[in-house]
Amino acid sequence: MNLSLKTRMAILITIVVVMLGFAVSSGNAPAGEVLLKLLTSSFTNPVLATDTLKRFTPLAIAGVAVFWALRAGLFNIGVEGQLSIGALAAVAVGSKVPGPVGVVLAIASGTIAGALWALPAGWVKAYRGGHEVISTIMLNQIALLLVSFLVSGPLKDPNAGYPTSSTLAESSRVPNTGTMMPVTVSLSVIIALVLVVLFSRWLSRTVGGYELSLVGENPTAGKFAGIDSRKVILKAMISSGALAGLAGALQLLSYEFRMYEQFSSGYGFDALGVAILAGANPLMILGSAAAFAILGQGASMVQILGIPSGISNVLFALLIVIVAALRARNSRSADA
Repeated sequence: MNLSLKTRMAILITIVVVMLGFAVSSGNAPAGEVLLKLLTSSFTNPVLATDTLKRFTPLAIAGVAVFWALRAGLFNIGVEGQLSIGALAAVAVGSKVPGPVGVVLAIASGTIAGALWALPAGWVKAYRGGHEVISTIMLNQIALLLVSFLVSGPLKDPNAGYPTSSTLAESSRVPNTGTMMPVTVSLSVIIALVLVVLFSRWLSRTVGGYELSLVGENPTAGKFAGIDSRKVILKAMISSGALAGLAGALQLLSYEFRMYEQFSSGYGFDALGVAILAGANPLMILGSAAAFAILGQGASMVQILGIPSGISNVLFALLIVIVAALRARNSRSADA
Protein backbone atom coordinates (compact mmCIF):
# COMPACT_ATOMS: atom_id res chain seq x y z
CA MET A 1 0.00 0.00 0.00
CA ASN A 2 1.52 3.28 -1.18
CA LEU A 3 0.39 6.14 1.09
CA SER A 4 1.10 9.80 0.43
CA LEU A 5 3.41 11.72 2.74
CA LYS A 6 0.47 13.78 4.04
CA THR A 7 -1.45 10.61 4.90
CA ARG A 8 1.53 9.06 6.62
CA MET A 9 2.07 12.20 8.67
CA ALA A 10 -1.58 12.25 9.71
CA ILE A 11 -1.39 8.61 10.80
CA LEU A 12 1.84 9.23 12.68
CA ILE A 13 0.53 12.30 14.51
CA THR A 14 -2.68 10.47 15.38
CA ILE A 15 -0.75 7.58 16.88
CA VAL A 16 1.41 9.90 18.97
CA VAL A 17 -1.58 11.96 20.12
CA VAL A 18 -3.40 8.78 21.16
CA MET A 19 -0.32 7.65 23.09
CA LEU A 20 -0.18 11.06 24.76
CA GLY A 21 -3.86 10.81 25.64
CA PHE A 22 -3.33 7.40 27.23
CA ALA A 23 -0.42 8.76 29.25
CA VAL A 24 -2.41 11.77 30.45
CA SER A 25 -5.55 9.80 31.24
CA SER A 26 -3.56 7.38 33.38
CA GLY A 27 -3.65 9.99 36.18
CA ASN A 28 -6.59 11.34 38.15
CA ALA A 29 -6.51 14.94 36.84
CA PRO A 30 -8.28 16.31 33.74
CA ALA A 31 -6.10 16.28 30.63
CA GLY A 32 -6.40 20.07 30.22
CA GLU A 33 -5.13 20.68 33.75
CA VAL A 34 -2.21 18.32 33.19
CA LEU A 35 -1.15 19.93 29.92
CA LEU A 36 -1.49 23.45 31.37
CA LYS A 37 0.68 22.50 34.34
CA LEU A 38 3.16 20.77 32.06
CA LEU A 39 3.64 23.88 29.94
CA THR A 40 3.44 26.64 32.56
CA SER A 41 4.71 25.27 35.88
CA SER A 42 8.34 25.97 34.98
CA PHE A 43 7.97 29.68 35.74
CA THR A 44 5.23 29.84 38.38
CA ASN A 45 7.69 30.79 41.11
CA PRO A 46 11.39 31.81 41.38
CA VAL A 47 12.51 28.38 42.61
CA LEU A 48 11.01 26.54 39.64
CA ALA A 49 12.32 29.17 37.23
CA THR A 50 15.80 28.71 38.68
CA ASP A 51 15.51 24.94 38.24
CA THR A 52 14.42 25.43 34.64
CA LEU A 53 17.52 27.53 33.95
CA LYS A 54 19.55 24.78 35.60
CA ARG A 55 18.20 22.36 32.98
CA PHE A 56 18.57 24.85 30.13
CA THR A 57 22.31 25.56 30.59
CA PRO A 58 23.77 22.08 29.89
CA LEU A 59 21.18 21.41 27.19
CA ALA A 60 22.16 24.57 25.27
CA ILE A 61 25.92 23.96 25.49
CA ALA A 62 25.69 20.22 24.82
CA GLY A 63 23.27 21.05 22.00
CA VAL A 64 26.03 23.08 20.36
CA ALA A 65 28.37 20.11 20.84
CA VAL A 66 26.02 17.79 18.99
CA PHE A 67 25.25 20.41 16.33
CA TRP A 68 28.98 20.90 15.66
CA ALA A 69 29.48 17.20 15.05
CA LEU A 70 26.36 16.93 12.91
CA ARG A 71 27.62 19.69 10.63
CA ALA A 72 30.69 17.54 9.96
CA GLY A 73 28.51 14.53 9.21
CA LEU A 74 29.18 12.93 12.60
CA PHE A 75 26.65 11.56 15.08
CA ASN A 76 28.28 12.10 18.45
CA ILE A 77 26.37 9.79 20.79
CA GLY A 78 29.18 10.19 23.32
CA VAL A 79 28.18 13.65 24.59
CA GLU A 80 26.74 12.08 27.75
CA GLY A 81 30.07 10.46 28.63
CA GLN A 82 32.14 13.50 27.62
CA LEU A 83 29.92 15.68 29.81
CA SER A 84 30.46 13.40 32.82
CA ILE A 85 34.21 13.29 32.26
CA GLY A 86 34.28 17.10 32.07
CA ALA A 87 32.45 17.35 35.38
CA LEU A 88 34.78 14.77 36.90
CA ALA A 89 37.87 16.74 35.89
CA ALA A 90 36.31 19.97 37.14
CA VAL A 91 35.60 18.62 40.62
CA ALA A 92 39.09 17.07 40.82
CA VAL A 93 40.74 20.43 40.06
CA GLY A 94 38.21 22.63 41.86
CA SER A 95 38.62 20.72 45.11
CA LYS A 96 42.40 21.24 45.03
CA VAL A 97 42.65 24.85 43.81
CA PRO A 98 40.24 27.24 45.57
CA GLY A 99 39.23 30.73 44.51
CA PRO A 100 38.63 32.34 41.10
CA VAL A 101 41.84 30.85 39.71
CA GLY A 102 40.59 27.42 40.68
CA VAL A 103 37.26 28.06 38.96
CA VAL A 104 39.01 29.02 35.71
CA LEU A 105 41.33 26.02 35.93
CA ALA A 106 38.43 23.70 36.69
CA ILE A 107 36.48 24.94 33.66
CA ALA A 108 39.55 24.58 31.45
CA SER A 109 40.24 21.11 32.82
CA GLY A 110 36.68 19.98 32.16
CA THR A 111 36.82 21.31 28.60
CA ILE A 112 40.15 19.63 27.86
CA ALA A 113 39.02 16.36 29.47
CA GLY A 114 35.91 16.29 27.27
CA ALA A 115 38.04 16.90 24.18
CA LEU A 116 40.47 14.13 25.09
CA TRP A 117 37.61 11.72 25.76
CA ALA A 118 36.24 12.37 22.27
CA LEU A 119 39.65 12.17 20.57
CA PRO A 120 39.79 8.35 20.11
CA ALA A 121 36.37 8.27 18.45
CA GLY A 122 37.36 11.11 16.12
CA TRP A 123 40.69 9.50 15.21
CA VAL A 124 39.11 6.11 14.52
CA LYS A 125 36.49 7.73 12.31
CA ALA A 126 38.91 9.95 10.39
CA TYR A 127 41.86 7.60 9.88
CA ARG A 128 40.45 4.07 10.25
CA GLY A 129 36.89 4.43 9.02
CA GLY A 130 35.33 3.14 12.25
CA HIS A 131 31.80 4.32 12.90
CA GLU A 132 31.63 7.04 15.53
CA VAL A 133 28.29 5.80 16.90
CA ILE A 134 29.82 2.51 18.02
CA SER A 135 32.99 4.03 19.47
CA THR A 136 31.20 6.83 21.33
CA ILE A 137 28.66 4.43 22.83
CA MET A 138 31.53 2.31 24.16
CA LEU A 139 33.27 5.41 25.54
CA ASN A 140 30.02 6.37 27.29
CA GLN A 141 30.03 3.10 29.20
CA ILE A 142 33.69 3.47 30.13
CA ALA A 143 33.04 7.02 31.35
CA LEU A 144 30.19 5.92 33.60
CA LEU A 145 32.32 3.11 35.06
CA LEU A 146 35.23 5.51 35.62
CA VAL A 147 32.98 8.00 37.43
CA SER A 148 31.57 5.21 39.60
CA PHE A 149 35.06 3.97 40.49
CA LEU A 150 36.48 7.40 41.36
CA VAL A 151 33.55 8.68 43.45
CA SER A 152 33.55 5.35 45.30
CA GLY A 153 37.30 5.41 45.90
CA PRO A 154 39.94 8.10 45.32
CA LEU A 155 37.51 11.04 45.13
CA LYS A 156 35.00 9.82 47.73
CA ASP A 157 34.04 12.13 50.56
CA PRO A 158 35.14 10.20 53.68
CA ASN A 159 32.23 11.67 55.64
CA ALA A 160 29.58 10.63 53.12
CA GLY A 161 27.68 7.39 53.49
CA TYR A 162 27.31 6.91 49.74
CA PRO A 163 29.56 7.32 46.66
CA THR A 164 30.09 11.04 46.14
CA SER A 165 32.93 13.51 46.06
CA SER A 166 33.34 16.29 48.61
CA THR A 167 31.25 19.42 48.10
CA LEU A 168 33.16 22.34 46.59
CA ALA A 169 33.77 25.41 48.74
CA GLU A 170 31.85 28.61 47.99
CA SER A 171 34.99 30.18 46.51
CA SER A 172 35.31 27.32 44.00
CA ARG A 173 31.91 27.84 42.39
CA VAL A 174 30.77 29.81 39.35
CA PRO A 175 29.04 32.95 40.74
CA ASN A 176 25.51 34.06 40.07
CA THR A 177 24.86 37.25 38.11
CA GLY A 178 22.97 38.86 41.00
CA THR A 179 21.63 38.05 44.45
CA MET A 180 18.86 40.67 44.39
CA MET A 181 16.95 38.99 41.57
CA PRO A 182 14.01 36.79 42.56
CA VAL A 183 15.30 34.22 40.07
CA THR A 184 18.86 33.05 40.55
CA VAL A 185 20.71 33.34 37.26
CA SER A 186 24.09 31.69 37.17
CA LEU A 187 26.88 33.16 35.08
CA SER A 188 26.78 29.84 33.23
CA VAL A 189 23.47 30.82 31.66
CA ILE A 190 25.10 33.92 30.17
CA ILE A 191 28.02 31.81 28.97
CA ALA A 192 25.62 29.43 27.24
CA LEU A 193 23.79 32.27 25.48
CA VAL A 194 27.02 33.90 24.29
CA LEU A 195 28.44 30.56 23.19
CA VAL A 196 25.49 29.78 20.93
CA VAL A 197 25.68 33.24 19.29
CA LEU A 198 29.44 33.02 18.77
CA PHE A 199 29.14 29.53 17.31
CA SER A 200 26.48 30.72 14.90
CA ARG A 201 28.68 33.57 13.68
CA TRP A 202 31.75 31.31 13.41
CA LEU A 203 29.80 28.77 11.38
CA SER A 204 28.48 31.31 8.88
CA ARG A 205 31.38 33.76 8.60
CA THR A 206 34.67 31.87 8.84
CA VAL A 207 36.67 29.56 6.62
CA GLY A 208 36.61 26.92 9.33
CA GLY A 209 32.83 27.01 9.46
CA TYR A 210 32.61 26.74 5.68
CA GLU A 211 34.98 23.76 5.60
CA LEU A 212 32.99 22.06 8.36
CA SER A 213 29.70 22.42 6.49
CA LEU A 214 31.18 21.41 3.14
CA VAL A 215 32.77 18.23 4.48
CA GLY A 216 29.55 17.35 6.28
CA GLU A 217 27.37 17.85 3.22
CA ASN A 218 29.67 16.50 0.51
CA PRO A 219 33.10 15.06 1.44
CA THR A 220 33.95 14.48 -2.23
CA ALA A 221 33.36 18.14 -3.06
CA GLY A 222 35.48 19.09 -0.07
CA LYS A 223 38.31 16.91 -1.36
CA PHE A 224 38.25 18.58 -4.76
CA ALA A 225 38.25 21.98 -2.97
CA GLY A 226 41.53 21.01 -1.33
CA ILE A 227 40.12 20.37 2.13
CA ASP A 228 41.61 17.58 4.22
CA SER A 229 38.35 15.98 5.36
CA ARG A 230 40.14 13.73 7.87
CA LYS A 231 41.51 16.73 9.77
CA VAL A 232 38.12 18.44 9.67
CA ILE A 233 36.41 15.34 11.06
CA LEU A 234 39.00 14.91 13.80
CA LYS A 235 38.81 18.58 14.82
CA ALA A 236 35.01 18.48 14.77
CA MET A 237 34.85 15.52 17.14
CA ILE A 238 37.44 17.05 19.47
CA SER A 239 35.58 20.38 19.48
CA SER A 240 32.30 18.61 20.13
CA GLY A 241 33.84 16.74 23.06
CA ALA A 242 35.35 19.94 24.43
CA LEU A 243 31.94 21.64 24.46
CA ALA A 244 30.36 18.62 26.13
CA GLY A 245 33.11 18.70 28.76
CA LEU A 246 32.49 22.42 29.24
CA ALA A 247 28.79 21.71 29.79
CA GLY A 248 29.62 19.17 32.47
CA ALA A 249 32.15 21.44 34.19
CA LEU A 250 29.74 24.38 34.31
CA GLN A 251 26.90 22.19 35.56
CA LEU A 252 29.08 20.99 38.42
CA LEU A 253 30.57 24.38 39.28
CA SER A 254 27.27 26.27 38.98
CA TYR A 255 24.60 23.94 40.33
CA GLU A 256 25.71 20.55 41.68
CA PHE A 257 29.04 21.37 43.44
CA ARG A 258 29.94 17.68 43.81
CA MET A 259 30.35 14.59 41.63
CA TYR A 260 28.34 11.43 42.07
CA GLU A 261 27.00 8.46 40.10
CA GLN A 262 24.24 9.37 37.64
CA PHE A 263 25.49 12.96 37.73
CA SER A 264 23.78 13.75 34.45
CA SER A 265 20.06 13.13 34.13
CA GLY A 266 20.54 12.39 30.45
CA TYR A 267 21.53 15.88 29.31
CA GLY A 268 23.91 14.45 26.71
CA PHE A 269 21.21 12.28 25.15
CA ASP A 270 18.60 15.06 25.30
CA ALA A 271 21.10 17.31 23.52
CA LEU A 272 20.72 15.07 20.46
CA GLY A 273 17.07 16.07 20.33
CA VAL A 274 17.97 19.71 20.97
CA ALA A 275 20.34 19.79 17.99
CA ILE A 276 17.97 17.92 15.68
CA LEU A 277 15.07 20.20 16.63
CA ALA A 278 17.23 23.25 15.91
CA GLY A 279 17.44 22.20 12.27
CA ALA A 280 19.92 24.09 10.13
CA ASN A 281 19.94 27.25 12.24
CA PRO A 282 22.34 27.10 15.22
CA LEU A 283 20.57 30.00 16.94
CA MET A 284 17.50 27.77 17.21
CA ILE A 285 19.48 25.71 19.73
CA LEU A 286 18.43 28.30 22.30
CA GLY A 287 14.76 27.77 21.53
CA SER A 288 14.91 23.99 21.42
CA ALA A 289 16.99 23.83 24.63
CA ALA A 290 14.43 26.08 26.33
CA ALA A 291 11.59 23.82 25.11
CA PHE A 292 13.33 20.73 26.49
CA ALA A 293 14.03 22.50 29.80
CA ILE A 294 10.45 23.75 30.20
CA LEU A 295 8.86 20.41 29.35
CA GLY A 296 11.37 18.53 31.48
CA GLN A 297 10.66 20.73 34.49
CA GLY A 298 6.92 20.56 33.82
CA ALA A 299 7.06 16.77 33.63
CA SER A 300 8.55 16.61 37.10
CA MET A 301 5.75 18.83 38.42
CA VAL A 302 2.86 16.86 36.93
CA GLN A 303 3.95 13.79 38.87
CA ILE A 304 2.03 15.17 41.85
CA LEU A 305 -1.11 14.73 39.70
CA GLY A 306 -0.32 11.06 39.19
CA ILE A 307 1.12 11.52 35.69
CA PRO A 308 4.37 9.67 34.86
CA SER A 309 7.30 12.01 34.20
CA GLY A 310 7.99 10.10 30.98
CA ILE A 311 5.21 12.09 29.34
CA SER A 312 7.83 14.70 28.47
CA ASN A 313 9.64 12.09 26.37
CA VAL A 314 6.43 11.50 24.43
CA LEU A 315 6.15 15.22 23.72
CA PHE A 316 9.81 15.45 22.72
CA ALA A 317 9.37 12.53 20.34
CA LEU A 318 6.26 14.14 18.90
CA LEU A 319 8.09 17.40 18.25
CA ILE A 320 11.12 15.75 16.66
CA VAL A 321 9.08 13.42 14.44
CA ILE A 322 6.88 16.26 13.19
CA VAL A 323 9.89 18.50 12.49
CA ALA A 324 11.72 15.68 10.70
CA ALA A 325 8.65 14.90 8.61
CA LEU A 326 8.20 18.55 7.64
CA ARG A 327 11.85 18.79 6.61
CA ALA A 328 11.57 15.66 4.52
CA ARG A 329 8.56 17.12 2.77
CA ASN A 330 10.31 20.44 2.14
CA SER A 331 13.39 18.63 0.85
CA ARG A 332 11.32 16.62 -1.61
CA SER A 333 9.53 19.76 -2.75
CA ALA A 334 12.87 21.50 -3.34
CA ASP A 335 14.22 18.55 -5.33
CA ALA A 336 11.10 18.29 -7.47
